[in-house]
Amino acid sequence: MSSLTWRVPGRIEVLGKHTDYAGGRVLVGAIDHGITVRATLGGEGVVASTDAFGDRVRLAAGVDPGLPDGHWARYVQTAIDRLTANFGTIAPCELTITSDLPPASGMSSSSALLCGVALALADLNGFSSTPAWQDACPDRLSLAGYLACIENGRTWRGLAGSRGVGTFGGSEDHTAMLCGSVGELLQVEFDPLRVIESVPLSEDVAFVVAVSGVLAEKTGPARDAYNRASLATASILDLWNERSGRRAATLAAVVRTLAGDAPDPADPTLGVLRRVTGGDAWLSARLEHFLQESYGLVPGATRALASGDWATFGRVSAESQRLAETLLGNQVPQTIALAASARELGAHASSAFGAGFGGSVWALVDAQDADAFAHDWLARYRSEFPDETGASVLVTRPGSAAERI
Repeated sequence: MSSLTWRVPGRIEVLGKHTDYAGGRVLVGAIDHGITVRATLGGEGVVASTDAFGDRVRLAAGVDPGLPDGHWARYVQTAIDRLTANFGTIAPCELTITSDLPPASGMSSSSALLCGVALALADLNGFSSTPAWQDACPDRLSLAGYLACIENGRTWRGLAGSRGVGTFGGSEDHTAMLCGSVGELLQVEFDPLRVIESVPLSEDVAFVVAVSGVLAEKTGPARDAYNRASLATASILDLWNERSGRRAATLAAVVRTLAGDAPDPADPTLGVLRRVTGGDAWLSARLEHFLQESYGLVPGATRALASGDWATFGRVSAESQRLAETLLGNQVPQTIALAASARELGAHASSAFGAGFGGSVWALVDAQDADAFAHDWLARYRSEFPDETGASVLVTRPGSAAERI
């Protein structure tokens, strides 16, 4: 086979802010915008080009390309390095990357890029038909887990880890991209990794996504802020393991041990976990956010969506936004304003999503009004934040999973 193409969608995180890497729960789905990677054998090394930025770069396994931190080709380099380390030499080829997914917008364009490149290279080089690949990635959920580990650098089922891209994230994005389906959202848990429920989204509603223009890049101060939230959960887990004498792998595993498979954040048995923070304000806030978001808001939003109860869904989403502002601390004035104005304009619900510190906000609206709502929402935002010239809107619904086309 001399040429093949993979398409990988972006994703919309409805609820589940910064819960996946702690093993918690999210409500998430693929969207109908994404990235396409065409891989063609030939040439020297791996040459990658994209319509989004007009760049053309030549890459080789184990060779630092000398590109700026955050450059799109660093995600390509990360996939090349990890696949080479785990499966062997990559044949010379050309990667042609196209996209209709706004970059650095919170819809995981970077993860979609990495997934598309890894999947295309794995097929082009025959890695995906090897026993080692099939043992490590026997199904779509497992494949999502491996792709996430390429990005975060962790080891996956005997496939040794490496540097990754520098963020300590989980596999929420990759799971949505690999396992999503048209018209449905997924409630997913990450320890154990499983899809708890698929939730059809009524055809009467659609998501309008407002891209704030504040780039949610995984570089520099934004990456450091993202990692601070991730590292806080690791600190809490370390404190728990030290004081309990146990070796829990995630906060979700601790919660399950204390309060069962369907925990309530108000369960008094979780008090022993809360006490390990020792009154540290940031760790206490981080833990409380995880418990409320993962075990209160995500299940509540799922039930409301499944029954078409827009009023309850709106209240739950507003609470998630409030906790992101007050406990998680990953919001900026632009995303706070967008979430508030969406509700004022009549959206059923609205919330910021993604890593935070910029990025996008979703609003759930009646499908027949979506275009008009998008116009009014963007106009209001631009009048309040005229300097955010990169702001934009798009209308979307849950779309199909990654596929070879």
